[in-house]
Amino acid sequence: MKIRNKLIFFYVIVVMVPVLIVGLIVIQYFRQDALEKATEQTENNVQRIKTQIENQLNVPISVSNQLLLDRDMERVATTVYPPDDPIQLVNAYRGYTDFSDYLRAYSEIKGIQLFTDNPTLLNNLQFMNADSAIQSADWYKKAMGKRTIYWMYIEDLNNPSSISGKQLSLVRQIFFPNTGKRSVLVVQVDTDYLNSLLSQEPFDTMVADEDGYIVAAKDRSTIGRTLGDMGFEVAVGDREQERTFERAINGMDYQVSINTLIPDSSTSGLTIVSAFASSSIVHDANRIGLIGAELIIFILLTALLAVYFNSRLISSRLLKLNRNLNRVAEGDLGTVSRIDGHDEIGQLSEQFNYMVSNINELMSQVYEASETNNRLEVMQREIKLKMLASQINPHFLFNALESIRMRAHIQGEKEIARIVQLLGKLIRRNLELGNRHTSLKSELDMVRSYLEIQKFRHGERLHYELAAELDTLLVLLPPLIVQPLIENAIVHGLENKEAEGIVSLHAVRVGDEVLIDVIDNGAGMTPERLRQVEESIRDKEENEESRIGLRNVHQRLIMTYGEECGLRISSELGKGTQIYFKIPAGRDE
Repeated sequence: MKIRNKLIFFYVIVVMVPVLIVGLIVIQYFRQDALEKATEQTENNVQRIKTQIENQLNVPISVSNQLLLDRDMERVATTVYPPDDPIQLVNAYRGYTDFSDYLRAYSEIKGIQLFTDNPTLLNNLQFMNADSAIQSADWYKKAMGKRTIYWMYIEDLNNPSSISGKQLSLVRQIFFPNTGKRSVLVVQVDTDYLNSLLSQEPFDTMVADEDGYIVAAKDRSTIGRTLGDMGFEVAVGDREQERTFERAINGMDYQVSINTLIPDSSTSGLTIVSAFASSSIVHDANRIGLIGAELIIFILLTALLAVYFNSRLISSRLLKLNRNLNRVAEGDLGTVSRIDGHDEIGQLSEQFNYMVSNINELMSQVYEASETNNRLEVMQREIKLKMLASQINPHFLFNALESIRMRAHIQGEKEIARIVQLLGKLIRRNLELGNRHTSLKSELDMVRSYLEIQKFRHGERLHYELAAELDTLLVLLPPLIVQPLIENAIVHGLENKEAEGIVSLHAVRVGDEVLIDVIDNGAGMTPERLRQVEESIRDKEENEESRIGLRNVHQRLIMTYGEECGLRISSELGKGTQIYFKIPAGRDE
């Protein structure tokens, strides 16, 4: 397959097809995401409305509970009034103001009516005679049949000219114990508040009673109709019903969320329904997706044309370069490539010309390079010989120190002889240790040699103490761990101290660990300097300048035993410094 066809093929397979697939997936994702967010918002709105409605319905329930025990209301409703003396009835009505008081106190209720089978009552829209028409009504029969609370959409006797002539009301039986009579209490709910509440919702929302009659809605023209008339054949009246589903209504897909509210002490309740057309939610997502798809297709087709023309141009230039290479392969070293451009192919053409024009020169350079390599090998051998000659034989160094010690001893310089002996011992131990572990006893012997040499330098200005418990002497630890700490105490703590300097080492065993600390009474450090020293020894970057410094000791300890066994430093300016660490108390078997 030619390069041009390969480029087009791979562009289609690797770019066009995946981009189109991803675009479709993204469009579908945005569409589904918009539906899910709208559904979630609907469910939240329904829950919020349910809470607000429940708070409003608690007011009529509370009022009815108080009237249930109202003996004044019983007296007005059950008294038999003489038909020839209406003044007595009027005075009774005037004297009882609880209904009016409740209406003024609570804006959630619109009216209160008590229906009693008492022919001597005159209807004043509060106390009503339950005539045969009233007694034959379904709501009256239900209330008289059971002592519970019903929520019904019944005729509004106070305002028969309302939108549907009905009003959402609390209906319950009232039993009068003094007379043994029963009446029906109707507390009308002010649905104007519900309608104003629903009018603020973004989606169509309705509230229906257990018979499916819409008692309040965002669209007030639907009040009085049933949910079935609106296309929402949902099971109303189910207790604790809460679900969301998709339903086709009049040829359109709707997302419907329903929730049933059963107030306390109630047999029936209200159903809250919120719905929105899926097309209205995904319309913007579909429009944006369509625009995005058109833009992607346009860009892909434009890029395809660009790939096609560029591939033709590349192929033709590569063919020219290929013909020039064939000429050189046939031995024509005078071939010159004339391909314009500053891209990779143009650079290849220039490099081709450079290669052809310098082929003979390169052959001569190969010969010269061979001669140069021979000379470099000779020079390297000479450098190695010089390095070997400059090395000091450790045995020669020890023999020289021993000769110096013997000469000093013969001449009576016993102190110098002892110091030279200690120095030789210290150097030999450093050379012989390697990487193997050593005992604390051996390490302290080397420290004692180092301190004696330093005491020779400083005289009575330096005093030291090495105190190690017997059960710590056989503990193994890496070599050259303690001596750098002693050296640090002398060099940095006591070197410039004019008064008497003291360095002490203590090693004690605590359980399965050995604690070792080095204390000096030297210059000490400020808190800032102490912080810098602690940061420097914990620096992860390797410091090649010092092999046995504090950082070297700290890093070797944590690499051998773990982070908790690293160096710990405490210091106070003018009083001295303490460096301590702990190691496991393992012994050499």
